[in-house]
Amino acid sequence: MLDLDSPRWPELRHAYGAAGDIPGLLRQLEADPGAASDREPWFSLWSALAHQGDVYPASFAAVPHVVRILSVNPTEAGAPYFQFPAWVEICRQREPIEIPADLHTAYREALARLPGLAVAALQRERDDDLLRVALSAIAAAKGAAVVAEAAMELTPEVATEFMQWLGER
Repeated sequence: MLDLDSPRWPELRHAYGAAGDIPGLLRQLEADPGAASDREPWFSLWSALAHQGDVYPASFAAVPHVVRILSVNPTEAGAPYFQFPAWVEICRQREPIEIPADLHTAYREALARLPGLAVAALQRERDDDLLRVALSAIAAAKGAAVVAEAAMELTPEVATEFMQWLGER
C-alpha cells in the first residue's frame, strides 16, 4: 500500500490534477471513521477520485487505505466504506482502465478483503443501505461489475419492482 507520506502521491492524478491532497483527506477519514458520506472528507474523496464515473491512478492508491480504515472496525463502518471501493472497481471495469503497476497488488488485495469485511459488517442490525453496498462490494471484488452496479441500486423498492417484473416475464 502506498504510504501516506510517499512522494508518489503528487505524481498521481485525480479529477482535479495532482493528488497530493489525498493523503490528508485519508488521514481525516481515519480520524473520523464515522464521517457521513455527504460530509468531509468523503465529499472531497468522491469528487476527486470517482468523479462522474471516472476513476484515476490516485483512486487505486486510495482504495487500500479506505479498506484498511474499514478493517479496523467493520461492525461500525458506514456504507461509504463499501460503496467507494465498489464504485471505483465498477468504473474501472466499465472503462478498462489500467491500474498503475506499483499500485496493482495493494489494490487487488484490498478488493479481496471486502467480502470478509462485508460479512463482519452485516452482523449488526439490519441496515438496507449497508446491505446493498456490501453486496455491491462483494460482486465488485469478484469481478462482476454489472452485478455490483445493479446491487448498488437495489433498494427495497427497486427489488420489489424487479421481482414483480421477473414474475411477469
